[in-house]
This record gives sequence, C-alpha cells and structure tokens, in this order.
Amino acid sequence: MISPRQRCPAARRASLRAHLCFASALMGVLALKTGVASVAHAVPITAQTPVAPVSDTIISPNSKARANPPMSTRPVDAEAMGPEPSAIRRPPNTPIPPSGVPELPSSGFATMDFTPLMPSEDKKSPHQIELDALLPSEGPSGLLPPRLDALRDTDLNDPYYVPTAGAGHLLRAIDPMREWLRKRGFTFSFSYKGEAMGLMSGGLEKGMSYVHELTLQAIFDLQKMAGLNGWSVHTLVMERAGKAIQNGRVGEYYVALQEVYSLSGNVAAHLVDFYAEKKMMQNRLDLIFGRMSLTHVFATSPLLCSFMVTCSAPVGLKQNPAMSVYPKATWGGRLRFRPTRDTAVQVGAYSVSALTDNPSGWSWGAENTTGLSLPIEFTWQPFLTRNRLPGHYVIGYAHDTTRYADKISSVYPKKLADHLQGTRSAPADMMWVEADQMMYRLGGRNMMAGGYLMAGYVHTTPHVANISDQAYGGFSMVGMIPGRITDRFGVLYSWYHVSQRRRLSQELAQEAGLPLGSSIHGIQNNSHIIEAYYGIDAFPGILIQPEFQYMIHPGETHRIPNAVMAGLKLIANL
Repeated sequence: MISPRQRCPAARRASLRAHLCFASALMGVLALKTGVASVAHAVPITAQTPVAPVSDTIISPNSKARANPPMSTRPVDAEAMGPEPSAIRRPPNTPIPPSGVPELPSSGFATMDFTPLMPSEDKKSPHQIELDALLPSEGPSGLLPPRLDALRDTDLNDPYYVPTAGAGHLLRAIDPMREWLRKRGFTFSFSYKGEAMGLMSGGLEKGMSYVHELTLQAIFDLQKMAGLNGWSVHTLVMERAGKAIQNGRVGEYYVALQEVYSLSGNVAAHLVDFYAEKKMMQNRLDLIFGRMSLTHVFATSPLLCSFMVTCSAPVGLKQNPAMSVYPKATWGGRLRFRPTRDTAVQVGAYSVSALTDNPSGWSWGAENTTGLSLPIEFTWQPFLTRNRLPGHYVIGYAHDTTRYADKISSVYPKKLADHLQGTRSAPADMMWVEADQMMYRLGGRNMMAGGYLMAGYVHTTPHVANISDQAYGGFSMVGMIPGRITDRFGVLYSWYHVSQRRRLSQELAQEAGLPLGSSIHGIQNNSHIIEAYYGIDAFPGILIQPEFQYMIHPGETHRIPNAVMAGLKLIANL
C-alpha cells in the first residue's frame, strides 16, 4: 500500500500547502480502500485516479488553484498525475536531445525565427529558449475545464519546430570543434537541400526538374564573446540553383510547387539574414532588427514548412511584396512578448520593395523602397490533457502603405480601366488565421513528438493581389510505422482563388481582342493542390522525403490537364 506521505512528498514541508496536500493524499488512500467512485466525473477510482476532499481550492506543487465542484470527492488535477510514460518515452538511440530542443543554429530545421533563438540572459529563468510571461497567470486557457487544461509554466521551454533534417550532424568528426566554438559564443551549421520532381501526367510537358540550395548559418553570442548581456547576431548565406517544375512543365505561375526556386538570383552566395537579437526585461521581451525575411517571422509555422508548396508561409501571402518571402530579405524589426503563459504577441515594421529587387541580397542601395509593412500577430497556445498536447491558434494582420496600381490598370491599356468605377491605386491589407493542434503524443516531450491537425485561411486586398484568398487543411503525424517514431507523414490540401479584379481584367482584355500574356492560358479562377510526403529520419544528419503532388486546374484555368507529380527531397545537415 502506498502511504500518504509517499503519495505527496511535499507534505514534509511545514506549510499550509503541505498539510492540504497530505490531507488530500490521505483521503485518496481511504477512497482506494473503500472503493468509492468519483461522482463528479463518473470514473472508477484506481491507483492512477486519486481523489481529493472538498475544499475551496486544491494546492499542490506545479498545479493551479481551482475551485472544486460541490461534490464529496473529485479526481486530482490531471497535471498532478503527469503525462503517460508511453507518450513521453524517447525512441531508442535517437540523436534528438532529451528536452527536444535542437542544437543552435537550426538551418537543418524548419523556421524557428518566430521564437527567440538564443538562450535567456537570465539564468534563473525556467525558459532558456522561450520567453517568460509578463503576467504569471493564464489567458484563454484559464476558461478550460481543469482536467482539459494542462498548461504549466515549465511546459513552454521547448521551441516549436519540425526536424526537417535528420536530427544531429552528418560530420560527427567535427563535433568536438563545434562544442569548443559553442562554449566561446559561436555556433554554425551547413546544410544541403535537394528537390527532384517529375511530371508524370497532365500539365504541359512531361519531364524532371531538379533544384537545390546550400545554406550556411551562423550565430554570434555576444554575451559570451564580449559580455553584452542578451545580445546576439544572426547571419544566413545561401546558394540556390536549378529550374523549378511549375512554369515550363506544369503551366503554373502563381504557386511555387518546389520550396527551392530561383528568387535568390543566380549568385554563389545570397545574403538572407543579417540581424541582431536582444532579449531583455529578465527574458520577457525579445527584439530583432536588421535584414530578415518577413515570412520567416510572421504567418508561418514549422508544420507548414515541412511541406514543399507552403514553406515558409501560405502562398496567398507570399505573392505580396509586403511579405518579403524567404530568401528575399528586407530592413525591419520585430518585437515579441508573451502577455500570459499561454499567449504571445509580436509586432513589426519592415520596408517594402519588389520581390525581384536586389536578387543577390547584398546590393542594399539598389532596392527601391515603396512603403512600410506593419504586421501584428496574436497566438494562443494551450496545452491540453495530462499529456500536454500543444496547440497554436494564430490570427494576424498586416498593412502595407505602398499604393499599388489596380490589377486592371496596371496590366492592360488605361482605356480599358477608364470604363470601370473604383479603379484606383491603393494600399494592401492582409489577414491570416492559422491553427494546429496535437492530437496524440508519441516519443518525447518536445512539441513535435506527436500528430497534428492543421488548417488556415488567408485573404488579401483583391484590388492589388493575384491570389486574394487561400484556404488549407491537413495533418502531420509521427509513428505511422511501428519503430519509426521520428518519421513524419503529412497530407495538405490547399485551395487558391484568383482575385476578382485580376479575373475582370482578363475578361475585359479578351472582349477587346487583347492578348492575355504568354503565361496565361485562359480566364483564371481557382486551383487546388493535394500534397503528401513521408519524411524518413534515415540516420543522424540525413532526412529523405518522398513527395507526391496532385494539382487541379494548373494555371487556375480549365485549359491545362490536371497534373500528377512525384519526387524526392533530401536534406543533409553537415
């Protein structure tokens, strides 16, 4: 028989909290002996379901004070029981750290720029990677039933990421050098990503396409190097080459079907990131400023970036110059904080220039700044049930002060636009709603050790956008094959809607006998893409990912046969 003192170690402390906890455990043991059932939740009492006597609150270490229902007994908060051992058991011989936190920097991983990348300058903080909350309370999670809400302060010490490369490094021989440099404030990674895709049927022309990128990322911890508390500098240089499949073979010009494409320009070393980060207010505020890609900070998630088409943000946003899409960088800054334990807010201000400006990333003076992009994003992050299943519910908005020409007058002769009311130049507004929720946990306590459902919607001002609306939904799961806990299987459906102004301009041009353009095969409306992948964590430093895509209405018209594509992605983290 388990003694009450064994059931509640904190009872050894001479405090009111200890006595209450001890009394709660004692009543639980008595209930076990008598076989009393929990009336409040109608579940049998077992050794895993302790009960507590009626009192105004239950106080125990690492649990929240909650009002009891007016019943004689009720189960103790699920948090006191902890997660199921089978759910947090790490797979054998895995290179993933026990905490789930990857080694920094993380070019072998999907985006992490929306969370602070450097450890906290406050060594007393329980969150060395994530920020501490401004208020020690919960936000919306406090409205959830006690047995559903498992959020605790220490749940947030893991960053939110997907291991998009095999965890660890391919060149293990230089690990001692990596560690020597890390202790002195310098961390780096070098990775290769190759994508080969073939058009099997439909589209314009069957054939294969290959693209690749080489990425060198480095972080300088100025706290270790120069004693500058909370400061760090981040840099990222890349090289991209190849020709993507979407234009010549599929007939698609709005949606990039391969993550790696030619936006970075034909240069050997394209500068992407060059910014400073400062963590302040005892790890409660994070500021970054310099040159960065906005879609690696806002409207993104590592779940999205495990897919080819949507990485690093929904296509409906990447079409807009206001959302400088990776690897296009711009000048700007972002401030991030967490008002409560379960919420996060980030605001930013970024210069706007055409996506094709400064293709090398180094010619800063050659950029023609047209306005200012002002994004804001709110995230609610609950942790549900005893297994601490995280969710991310995001709503964001961005205003671009640039005045863009109407999609009619900007493309076709002005004599057509003169017949339309409301034709004008105007700024652009964008909004997005994104959500994902872990449904089960398997193979560790980090945020990605489980299966997720995900969905989102994007809208952009139709007057100035080619794609005005996008909706998507899908899932991302681990452990589909027994014994392959770190492998990930994902399926995502996306719908793209051409803006009404873009479509109207094509209708007017067609009526006037004017050409629609070499890349337009008819009046455009909608397109759909179904994407599926299986990521194989082959061995440390290598991820192999077979890929399948099916595109309905390529080019957003009914003139091109639906396209079936298959390929392979390989990522090596050297």
